[in-house]
Amino acid sequence: MNVLCIGDIVGRPGRDAVEMLLPGLVEEHNIDCVVANAENAAGGAGLIPRLAESLFLFGCDVLTLGDHVWDKKNLIEYLDEERNIIRPANFPRNSPGKGYCIVTTKKGVKIAVINLLGRVFMRYNVNCPFESFLDLIKDIRKQTKNIIVDFHGEATSEKIAFGHFADGQVSGIFGTHTHVQTADEKILPKKTAHITDVGMTGPFDSVIGQNKEKIVERFLTSMPSKFEVALNDVRLNGVVFTIDEDSGAALNIQRIQRRI
Repeated sequence: MNVLCIGDIVGRPGRDAVEMLLPGLVEEHNIDCVVANAENAAGGAGLIPRLAESLFLFGCDVLTLGDHVWDKKNLIEYLDEERNIIRPANFPRNSPGKGYCIVTTKKGVKIAVINLLGRVFMRYNVNCPFESFLDLIKDIRKQTKNIIVDFHGEATSEKIAFGHFADGQVSGIFGTHTHVQTADEKILPKKTAHITDVGMTGPFDSVIGQNKEKIVERFLTSMPSKFEVALNDVRLNGVVFTIDEDSGAALNIQRIQRRI
């Protein structure tokens, strides 16, 4: 079984990349399930229901979020209605939405997807992602051994540490949030595939998706300025996990970067 995980979709350019490139990737890699981080899909920060529906129509099966989950207020009620959009599981228990979902592929195989938010250098005082993972994993493994984790975090050390912590309990872990794809994809000793950050789907002639001139000016002056999604050199970043669907063990991991 092959699962494609797509890095942070940034604004309209990122959405266009998914629409244009996803069908070919699904066919080329014989993809059974598509998981995409969509927390920056609406104007570079947040997600709205209409755009979520578009991403599902383009071929995404599960949408994960991150620290921008609350940026668009009209998403909050939608999180309780749409079962295949998940926010970080380590937000407080009374937060809207849910931290994982289970989908069934066309071949009848169940896949669980968990979303977690790192705590190092992040703006929210969330619960420990390691402990929150332990609270979930036993019940999830009773339903399926095919489990994917989107760990949305700033610090590479935290994301790498989580990989070793969860090794053998899930099939694959892909990091998100930094918008820079790391070249450290590997299968860990207990057969969990891991990449520290899967990268960004959006404009690469930019500073992590934003207009480069505005960001450089902000560094030079320390004055606030409105972020603006860039437009050029649009690419899709992702990773393909190949999983033994009977055991949940990872068999292969392949980085993906495609330009429109």
